[in-house]
Amino acid sequence: MQLKFNNTTRSQFFSTARQRVDAYFKETGLSPHANGAMWTKAGFFLIGYALLYGLILSNQFGPWVMLGLAIGLGMFTAFIGFNVSHDALHGAFSSRSWVNRLLGATFYLAGANPYVWKITHNVVHHTYTNIPGHDEDIEIAPGLIRVDTDEPVRSWQRFQHWYAFGLYSLASLSWVFSKDYLKFFKPKIGQQDNTNHPRREYITLFASKAAYYFFFLALPYLVLDLAWWQLLIGFVAMHLVEGLVLGLVFQLAHVVEGTSFPVPTEGAGIQEAWAIHQMRTTANFAPRSAIAAFFCGGLNRQIEHHLFPKVCHIHYPALTAIVKQTAHDFNLPYLENPSFFSALHSHYRLLKKLGRAA
Repeated sequence: MQLKFNNTTRSQFFSTARQRVDAYFKETGLSPHANGAMWTKAGFFLIGYALLYGLILSNQFGPWVMLGLAIGLGMFTAFIGFNVSHDALHGAFSSRSWVNRLLGATFYLAGANPYVWKITHNVVHHTYTNIPGHDEDIEIAPGLIRVDTDEPVRSWQRFQHWYAFGLYSLASLSWVFSKDYLKFFKPKIGQQDNTNHPRREYITLFASKAAYYFFFLALPYLVLDLAWWQLLIGFVAMHLVEGLVLGLVFQLAHVVEGTSFPVPTEGAGIQEAWAIHQMRTTANFAPRSAIAAFFCGGLNRQIEHHLFPKVCHIHYPALTAIVKQTAHDFNLPYLENPSFFSALHSHYRLLKKLGRAA
């Protein structure tokens, strides 16, 4: 069904938060887009990625060093996704659309498709966050991982707090070899029509995937003094690390104790405003950690990102104080875990609790 959010309480929360954020940028004279620090950070991750890839192809190291370089490349790929691709695909990196398109194309470095991502993430996930049947991002491994009390119970889920993390690490491999294809050709993503793709996107999907397979499988096989199985181990290790980093950051923002998974009222939709829904389904972690902010691309401040996705994440520390105070003023929840590990523990406890029914 077409889902609508109904502001039944006539809350002024979001308009007030937006006015305060607009006032902050006006008073400081800052642009809501990238500043010098953001460009420096983007350069660091992109240069690091290129350097690691170049060192691998240089064929100057033994197998164990090559494995370490592959793991490092997987981590840098995830950090580019967080810090460069994500902001650009939201139109938050620059006021110039061509700059956002160019930097959004860094998503191809992960073997992922920017066009499909903008549908599944920008449109569906950001609109219908944590709503079963609509937000497919919470369908981590259907039938294997249970994150909502309304989901069916399977006997093996009593062990999910142990095996879930291994499944998260498969996220990147799934993305490269199946997820983009499946999402592209599904008639619906959630309840969103997904049948009218421009012709060029069909070509781009297959051409970009072929290019990724060439640069990360065929070319290394041709130039490196490694057996095919050693190359395969390096490729898989790179993606397992990348997938685990990507998976954990998402889970710690939406699947922790306190976040809700609201079920729409039939024929009536969600009985609260969209912004209030975001406050109930999203959580921050390590909001005062400069390290988390640097590597996670501001996604540790997921609340601010969901409310203001077109603001570059470099400004989220300032927005955090504004949003938190506004939530307090309107008696709304503001969910946060003080550190990465406290959020990880909260996610673990939630998995264990939801698996206990099995």
